[in-house]
Amino acid sequence: MVQITVHGDSMTFEIEGWDKMWALKSRLEIPLSHIKGARVDEEAAKGWWHGVKLGGADLPGVITAGTFYSKGRMVFYDVHKPESTIIVDLDHETYDVLILQVRSPETEVQMINDAVARRL
Repeated sequence: MVQITVHGDSMTFEIEGWDKMWALKSRLEIPLSHIKGARVDEEAAKGWWHGVKLGGADLPGVITAGTFYSKGRMVFYDVHKPESTIIVDLDHETYDVLILQVRSPETEVQMINDAVARRL
């Protein structure tokens, strides 16, 4: 699971618990100017194929965490429960997309999109 916070002109995605080990990352710090928006999408993490795993863990139905290359894009996953998944679209970053499990998908998406809108 991921905890999201806004600090000035950047957003922090803090990977929690053992997921740090599985994802091979503990946090991502992204400037708000590089975040295009977010949306809820429980379908994004379902299925058994998430792309070519470049580092992390992928056990279908259990965990998808780490860096994947899929459809010409770099994707970072941290998901156990697809029904709690959000997608964060990025620009000018190592990753093109973040697919993350959060506590409250609708609330987190609203917070991300509000922070991006305020920056404009």
